[in-house]
Amino acid sequence: MSKNKTTCWNLENSYTKLPKRFFAHIHPTIVKDPAIVLFNEGLAEQLGLSCTSFQAEEVVKWLSGNAIPPQSKPLAQAYAGHQFGNFTRLGDGRAILLGEQITPEGHRVDIQLKGAGRTPYSRGGDGRAALGPMLREYIISEALHALHIPTTRSLAVVSTGESILREKELPGAILTRSASSHIRVGTFQYAAAWGSLDELQCLADYVIKRHYPNALNVDNRYIQLYKEVIDGQAALIAKWQLVGFVHGVMNTDNMTISGESIDYGPCAFMDAFDPATVFSSIDQTGRYAYGNQPAIGGWNLARFAEALLPLFHKEKERAIKIAQDVLSSYDDRFLEYWQNGMRSKLGLINKEPGDEKLISDLLDLMKKHKADYTNTFIALTNDKWGNHSIYNEKEFKQWHQRWKKRKNKQQASNKEIHTLMQSNNPAVIPRNHRVEEALNAAVEHGDTRVVKELVHVLSTPYAHTEEKASYQQASNADTPYRTFCGT
Repeated sequence: MSKNKTTCWNLENSYTKLPKRFFAHIHPTIVKDPAIVLFNEGLAEQLGLSCTSFQAEEVVKWLSGNAIPPQSKPLAQAYAGHQFGNFTRLGDGRAILLGEQITPEGHRVDIQLKGAGRTPYSRGGDGRAALGPMLREYIISEALHALHIPTTRSLAVVSTGESILREKELPGAILTRSASSHIRVGTFQYAAAWGSLDELQCLADYVIKRHYPNALNVDNRYIQLYKEVIDGQAALIAKWQLVGFVHGVMNTDNMTISGESIDYGPCAFMDAFDPATVFSSIDQTGRYAYGNQPAIGGWNLARFAEALLPLFHKEKERAIKIAQDVLSSYDDRFLEYWQNGMRSKLGLINKEPGDEKLISDLLDLMKKHKADYTNTFIALTNDKWGNHSIYNEKEFKQWHQRWKKRKNKQQASNKEIHTLMQSNNPAVIPRNHRVEEALNAAVEHGDTRVVKELVHVLSTPYAHTEEKASYQQASNADTPYRTFCGT
């Protein structure tokens, strides 16, 4: 492919049509010696960008911010957010949106550089990112995608050839991230707090047109927008819970309007089942613990409603009543998504009274005996228990018999049940010690082979093959696993 061929870029900049309050035009900061560390060929093809080889000089420049792609109008987005409950004014402090790539299928996808330098919203920060956190986001976001969980995705990680200072000097890097959009609950909070009613309405109309065009056909499109976002968040968080994923920092600026997972700082996957599981070093109170995620989702949605109130009804009391009525559906929507997912994990094709008790009893036993969340469901799927200590417990064997009787009542073959369970119980997740092993090899020793192998294994999580056996083992470390924001 000729190095001059750039027709694969098909960028538009619809976000720039919003009022100027919502963004600031800014170019990435030039870096010293960029080099590609990871490149996602599969995603590049989906985006229509595979026509350029990742070895090409132009591609390295584009993905590092040293050159701007054709038609790009780079910008940083403004937003606000409740961070651990405290409201503050924010914005893209180190991320720059290149534009929206129109894919061969006609989808509009944001292309953003994370770690691309200072912006007007950096608040004293250097606008840079370290290699380790950018590799972590690549690993986890692509793992969630393979688990069929809506998420932003990672196109590439580029080293900058420069060091950044955190607790110590670290190698710098830039992540190229794609998303349906980067519009957040915090974007609406920003509009409500510092913008006019016309600007708030303009933002809402833009989101509806871009993400929820069916809302244009109802009497109050903004109420319908709220309903759609509630449903998307209920479905998303249920999917997190079903695979034992702990996001770690569910601030309103980390909650997308599109229903995609975003921002993978202190995130991790649970080993032993415990609803109180917290990994983030800064979450001292357990606000964002695994078991709290559904409730925090509802709390964030309440903050979204507060921003939308003027669009629900001109009379505030009436608007509040509408918001409360709509939000009341969230708990039921989440529970429905989660219970249906748990039935699938247990091979239950139909719904029967007593299923909720069967599910809750299993989780209670798993918590009591500190059973590995993922591996317990793998053992149930394959009915092979090996050295799983929980299986030797009398009360678990009694539960196991109840479950088998429940399965046998169904009008389904054993093969159908097994297939259902295999497709809902991943054989592998990003085990925390495996992620750390890969990051250490890349950051401390310049060896990306471990990262690449891990990404490969995680790309087919529902393939229950022998090659994945070594990736199923939990860490033997005695100390609790801790994660950090990486900002």
